[in-house]
Amino acid sequence: MDLSKENLKNKEFWDSINVVLPKYDIDSVIKATTAEPTWLHVGGGNIFRAFIARINQRLLNQGLTDTGIVVCGTQDYENFERVYKPFDNLAIICDLKPDGNTGYEIIGNITEAVAANYDIEENINRLNEIASNPSLQIISFTITEKGYALRDADGKLFESAEKDMENGPSHPLTCMGFIASLLYQRYKAGKYPLALVSMDNCSHNGDKLKSSILEIIDAWVDKCFVDDDFRSYVNDPSRIAYPWSMIDKITPRPSDEILNKLTGLGIDNLKSVKTTTGVFAAPFVNAEVPEYLVVEDLFPNGRPALEKGGVILTDRDTVDKCERMKVTACLNPLHTSLAIFGCLLGFTKISEEMNDEDLKALVTKMGYNECLPVVCDPKILNPEAFLKQVLEERFPNPFLPDTPQRIATDTSQKLPIRFGITLNSYLNEDPSKLASLKLIPLVIAGWLRYLLAVDDNGNQFEISPDPMAGLFQNELKNAGVFYGMTESVAGKISGILSNENVFGLDINKTGLTPVIEKYLDELLKGNGAVRNALHKAVAT
Repeated sequence: MDLSKENLKNKEFWDSINVVLPKYDIDSVIKATTAEPTWLHVGGGNIFRAFIARINQRLLNQGLTDTGIVVCGTQDYENFERVYKPFDNLAIICDLKPDGNTGYEIIGNITEAVAANYDIEENINRLNEIASNPSLQIISFTITEKGYALRDADGKLFESAEKDMENGPSHPLTCMGFIASLLYQRYKAGKYPLALVSMDNCSHNGDKLKSSILEIIDAWVDKCFVDDDFRSYVNDPSRIAYPWSMIDKITPRPSDEILNKLTGLGIDNLKSVKTTTGVFAAPFVNAEVPEYLVVEDLFPNGRPALEKGGVILTDRDTVDKCERMKVTACLNPLHTSLAIFGCLLGFTKISEEMNDEDLKALVTKMGYNECLPVVCDPKILNPEAFLKQVLEERFPNPFLPDTPQRIATDTSQKLPIRFGITLNSYLNEDPSKLASLKLIPLVIAGWLRYLLAVDDNGNQFEISPDPMAGLFQNELKNAGVFYGMTESVAGKISGILSNENVFGLDINKTGLTPVIEKYLDELLKGNGAVRNALHKAVAT
């Protein structure tokens, strides 16, 4: 049986293999959404289908809305052509439970999947039409941290961002330029209100989104592409809002093991693809069951009953505390630590790393002893209980096919949030305690060691995609830092550690530079040095 909208009518088949079907009429939802769209999402990856689209589906299943969700993307157009369209925009969500059982649900509420490709006039006209419709309430985003960036680590504009600023709203190249262009269409149509909701792991993600959009619009105003009243519209919170959010759900790349399971159930046309940009995608998503989405309740054009779909709606201060708890302490920095050392030590699954005593001690001691002490309790989520679930249930889940190589992607974009916020907290609140930090400095040294692309056995490996990796690799090379070196790196990396765009602060000001240098000396000594340095650090 192929995965298709027509074949969903064969309910006996899907029931026989315990696949949960949508409880609404898909054609009716498509018709209603085409006429009066309420929700547009940017970024068609795994987290979107496994979580964001599912929130909307829950509301449809309960009869709390009659419209679905439209998804678009400014990159990886292949994803829409190879993973969405051949399957009528359907997706199978595979819930991977720690006991080995898997739950299956078909997502049927993605009514359109549109590549934001300005070479395809039809697509852009449709997206402009959606943006101009007064019914639209939400544009949400899962585009990763780099999707909001207009500048490199040195603060220089990317060429694409510079061109967007020079050329105006007619043919933007960046995602932020694209959104600014959509807002201009909405402004011209009637200055309708809208909520732009970033759901990415960025500190104060709503502000980051707003800042990038306004930087582009400022340039357009200066060059007279748009008038100043448009800028005022985009900057008016009663018209355009940028709520903060915190999201959490681990959604690894598609697993061949899960593909084989689905094929064994009798679903015939499934496949995984790797796009030309290196993205892994499939018409199914394998994900863990735990999920959290905390959103500031700021929707000037109204909103669906998100709380009925699993969203926690609250105020900005509480979102900030939840975000800091998760992104800077109780999950993301630990994930990145496992990614860096997992790649160096040859691991291919996060769960297997949690069976390694040194790695388990690394994230456990870092979480409880170095990250948790500067977390402010958000009250709606308990930080200690959250951390305990991460360390004892989520990371060790052997049925979750997550890899350190996936988590290591874009590490340079993650460091300022995952570690910089915590270091700044110590620096601003209790500088005397910085000297007690051991494991955060070890991970920073570990990342520099990782960038050399040589594992702990002396074998070269391919580091994960990262927009700033090449820059830092050159800086390490120019500083004379290399695998197997016997002299100390002391004095060689202070320039690297001063990069506030990547680390979130000038690490030299924390007094931790000598600690990082000492660890890096140990990590560089040759075969087995990473294991020895790690074991020594977590044992003390």
